[in-house]
Amino acid sequence: MTGHTDGTSIVVGVDGSEPSMAALRWAAEQATALHTDLVAVHAWEPAANGHAPYAPAPAGPTLTQERERAVQILAATVREALGPLTGDAVLRIVAEGPPARVLLQHARGALLLALGRKAHGNFGLPSVGPVGRECLRHATVPVVTVPIADRSQKSAEAANSPSLTGSRAS
Repeated sequence: MTGHTDGTSIVVGVDGSEPSMAALRWAAEQATALHTDLVAVHAWEPAANGHAPYAPAPAGPTLTQERERAVQILAATVREALGPLTGDAVLRIVAEGPPARVLLQHARGALLLALGRKAHGNFGLPSVGPVGRECLRHATVPVVTVPIADRSQKSAEAANSPSLTGSRAS
């Protein structure tokens, strides 16, 4: 797949982070509910060596090794977020290029683009990073930013749940 989707898929940006796993889980639930395809996209860029063109090449990963690492990151993230039995349920795309550009290209024509974000930024506002901001500015489809679960809130809810308090011996 090198661009447009067919209008019946949900595209999710995956970079291996906890927020991207939250977005992947949310997108998988939506894709199931809507009976649509799920497309996980991982963008990667070659590591810049920062040396002059005439300087000897530093010892580092080759482009092939970098691409293989990107494939591994996507596979591991899908497996960790959705479990080992996802099989062909998720179309996985690894593309070289700036993340926002790659995501916008693959989301063109999709139902929506899902991105992860931290639960809160400064002043309690949603934390959207530079890739998310760029996607929000230029997307031609709806963009959903999915926050990671607030662990402190979940543990407080679990401690106060009726199943836990009701199971104590009198």
